Amino acid sequence: MSPTARPRTRIQQKNRDTILDAALEVFSIHGFRGATLDQIAEVAGLSKPNLLYYFPSKEAVHQALLTGLLDTWLDPLRKMNPGGDPVAEILGYVRRKLDLARDFPRESRLFAGEILQGAPRMRDAIEGDLKHLVDEKAVVLTRWMDEGRIARVNPVHLIFSIWALTQHYADFEVQVRAVLGSAHDPFAEAQDYLDTLFRKLLAPTD
Repeated sequence: MSPTARPRTRIQQKNRDTILDAALEVFSIHGFRGATLDQIAEVAGLSKPNLLYYFPSKEAVHQALLTGLLDTWLDPLRKMNPGGDPVAEILGYVRRKLDLARDFPRESRLFAGEILQGAPRMRDAIEGDLKHLVDEKAVVLTRWMDEGRIARVNPVHLIFSIWALTQHYADFEVQVRAVLGSAHDPFAEAQDYLDTLFRKLLAPTD
């Protein structure tokens, strides 16, 4: 019987989590095309037949990772409160995205790799849940602009810029750390810089 046909035992859940963590490591290093089930099984410390008991293919492992990742990635934007102070809410979103880049760099690189390949396994989710959430928050941002509470900028491109300026620190972490040097904490410095940058960008003009 498939391990998903009935509630998983503690051992089954542990093995599944181990496989997904190993797959995240392998995919984030080698990408989807370069990764193999043999590599994932080796990192997981399991035999390939044991891995196949939980996931029938490399595609199935990758899909499981991406499904969980999208929820994680959308959560910081969902938390932007339409009833809150606009600048505080946007800066809170920036901080949450930067925290996500710091705490989940492998997940960020996995997501970036999927997008660079044309999102063949995530297109429906991107055109569905992600787009709907961005459209919803763009309406909120536009309302704040109409009320004169933040400067008028393109709301969707504002969200794009937050993605670019936060996820860069995960996706290009090696480059960032090499340029800054070992004495620097890139995420702490980025927080101060992005806070200043977005406060200036969002300040209403007379």
